Amino acid sequence: MSQTKYIFVTGGVTSSLGKGIIAASLAKLLQARGYKTTIQKLDPYINVDPGTLNPYEHGECYVTDDGAETDLDLGHYERFLNVKTSQANNVTTGRIYQSVIEKERRGEFLGKTVQVVPHITNEIKERIQLLGNSGEYDIIITEIGGTVGDIESLPYIEAVRQLLWELGDNNGIVIHLTLVPFLSAAGELKTKPTQHSVKTLMESGIKADILVCRTEHEISDDIKDKLALFCNVKREAVIQSIDASTIYDVPIMMQEEGLDTVALQKLALSDDKAPNLTQWNEFLHRHKHPKNEINIGLIGKYVELQDSYKSILESFIHAGAVNEVRVQVRFIHSEHINKNNLEKMMNGLDGVLVAPGFGERGVEGKIQAVRYARENGIPFLGICLGMQMAVIEYARNLLGLPHANSTEMDEKTPDPVISLMEEQKSITNKGGTMRLGAWDCDLKDDSLVHKIYGGASSISERHRHRYEFNNQYLERFEEAGLVASGINSETGLVEIVELPTHPWFIGVQYHPEYKSTVANPHPLFVGFVKAALKHKKQQTNASMA
Repeated sequence: MSQTKYIFVTGGVTSSLGKGIIAASLAKLLQARGYKTTIQKLDPYINVDPGTLNPYEHGECYVTDDGAETDLDLGHYERFLNVKTSQANNVTTGRIYQSVIEKERRGEFLGKTVQVVPHITNEIKERIQLLGNSGEYDIIITEIGGTVGDIESLPYIEAVRQLLWELGDNNGIVIHLTLVPFLSAAGELKTKPTQHSVKTLMESGIKADILVCRTEHEISDDIKDKLALFCNVKREAVIQSIDASTIYDVPIMMQEEGLDTVALQKLALSDDKAPNLTQWNEFLHRHKHPKNEINIGLIGKYVELQDSYKSILESFIHAGAVNEVRVQVRFIHSEHINKNNLEKMMNGLDGVLVAPGFGERGVEGKIQAVRYARENGIPFLGICLGMQMAVIEYARNLLGLPHANSTEMDEKTPDPVISLMEEQKSITNKGGTMRLGAWDCDLKDDSLVHKIYGGASSISERHRHRYEFNNQYLERFEEAGLVASGINSETGLVEIVELPTHPWFIGVQYHPEYKSTVANPHPLFVGFVKAALKHKKQQTNASMA
């Protein structure tokens, strides 16, 4: 194929319709037909990246191998495609303006007046084509964040208009995702919001090639005919996207609606080869027909918004399918846990996951949860801050250091078992200054993690944190039974701790959830779910005896 083709996904009527899932589903179908495909997200907010955003604002911050702090939609892209994303896959308005202003300061515009058109739009076009020009991909799908008509989105829409004109016929198309609401009082679906949304898009000089209609009810042929006529799209290009029981159903539903076929035809690409979705369908079957069910307690402080832990929840779905288990996640707010209600809060759990996070709010509850899991032999997984809480709990209760803490929570702690790296101590700028991206980790022979990772001697995992295990205490911990089973060879920093006397107790400084995909469920989650199932069966047998 001589030229990279581009698909742009825009949204109308309302936000949160699932542009990322539609983009990922289409990419999966195209990939399953043999096309090399990737997805990028253009975010219209002025933050340089989501790294400094509160999870309540924007859901989780996803991290790529090369250390980019990105929108959570990139997690969907990787989970669906099993292809790594990078800095180039997520662009924000903040990053665009930052780049243009830096060029202006360097004198690259030769004294010209810097304007939204052409300077900002040219920068956007350049970023859009970065992946396409690499020669690695046949098709680039670009999701435009926000909703058509938003002030923030206007430069992106204008850049897309220009790019479609420059690319020429059959090299770029626009998929417009819109809402077809159901009015219960009238008992019917209404098309007017979609018509207005498409009209707004056309006022910006862009014609939608395909309409994907989000709906809670089946869209009749009459409504499809009406949408096609008034939105100026072909009848076969009106695609229904009805609510699904799981996001992993969406690629199959889009295939049944013919989304991939229509897209390929409009791009003048061959649609002869049917998508090979054997592995995907096997995963779906195991996910939908579990043989067992387990309860995992997710101990966190952003539990009101489940998107704060999106990658963790999806990792449980992948690991659950492997083990033919439905993983029921019980969200437990760490601020609500105390010594008096601990037993009640943790009752009936088959596994305990202490989640990542920042700041001192709710940490004492997390420490209590770790202690409960350790003392009661319940499978435990601590991620990032969760691993640090396990270290603090062990220091307080088994090393005889009652005031042990992290300097993040208490700068004056007499026993900083978790502390700031030397190179972090002078940093005041919070954006992108943590240990980010993929780092290598050497595994200790005959450890539990060595076995979980299939006997690998070295692994690579993604990080997003600023504080570290304090190696000055390492010998004392190991003498007391907590083993450092994963070490970064370059820095000597502890990446993994485990407790050999416990059925399954692991804390990791990195984020395994970022690397779990449908095709490759993360071994730590697979092992954790397996251990939780074993624990449940043992508890059931004991109660029956």
